[in-house]
Amino acid sequence: MLSSLGRSGIQVRPLAFGGNVFGWTADAATSQRLLDAFVAGGFSLIDTADVYSRWIPGHVGGESETVIGGWLQQRPGVRDKVVIATKLGMDMGEGRQGLSRAYMMQAVDRSLQRLKTDYIDLYQAHRDDPNTPLEETLSAFAELIKAGKVRAIGASNYSAPRLAEALKISAEKGLPRYETLQPEYNLYSRAGFEGELQALCAREGIGVIPYFSLASGFLTGKYRSEKDTEGRARGGMAKGMINPRGLAILSAMDQVAAAHSATLAQVALAWLVAKGVAAPIASATSLDQLNELMGAADLRLTADEVVQLDKASA
Repeated sequence: MLSSLGRSGIQVRPLAFGGNVFGWTADAATSQRLLDAFVAGGFSLIDTADVYSRWIPGHVGGESETVIGGWLQQRPGVRDKVVIATKLGMDMGEGRQGLSRAYMMQAVDRSLQRLKTDYIDLYQAHRDDPNTPLEETLSAFAELIKAGKVRAIGASNYSAPRLAEALKISAEKGLPRYETLQPEYNLYSRAGFEGELQALCAREGIGVIPYFSLASGFLTGKYRSEKDTEGRARGGMAKGMINPRGLAILSAMDQVAAAHSATLAQVALAWLVAKGVAAPIASATSLDQLNELMGAADLRLTADEVVQLDKASA
């Protein structure tokens, strides 16, 4: 099964490898092995950002893109097999942030240099920039597409009104439009996307590629008590989900997983696909984890199972 990234003409299997771990919890050698296995498994969409992983002491941002670039450089011919999605706009230090034309022209060249490639398949605004007119941002994206540096564009963390305004400007001014949206969306965190934003994406044919698809690991089932979160890189983020609602979600997932001889992570990703998501983003730091995630692409939940999970997570 292939999913479309909006109307861009780009199609991918319904799973994106989250590159936030590259150069962080997965070193360069491990990352390259994971990327090899991902492509060998028939998948292509690799999502990263210029800011990954600036949050780590000693890191300056660009670490993930650099790892991907090193992998591409060492694998002649693989570039045509993958869809590279990266993002710009977050604070890179020294005032480098936002979506002004001047900054975008600098940021794209830095990303291309780190990625060791001539073009970015999907270039995404990492977050809305209220200080820059949408028309300026979209016009800059148009320049990058005309220059052959970018194939298609997407948005991340946009509200429904701002995404709708951007789409209107694109249509009225003949500018490229955001073909994808990257929101936070998973079985635990639904309110931010479902409703107006989800309806807008469906109406406009926007491909949805959500992040935190596994809710920082909570939806894998490995965090069922506070003790389970101790010493884990993302344990602190999952701790707040260990509550009656979160445990009810895991219980329903346990039942669905048992019926399919599947894992909870696979059920979480399959639920997103059943909800119309083009390609949920998930990360892995080991081949076992990656194989588990890739197995989700073949899992089809029944309508009753989707309703069961909906009710448990309502």
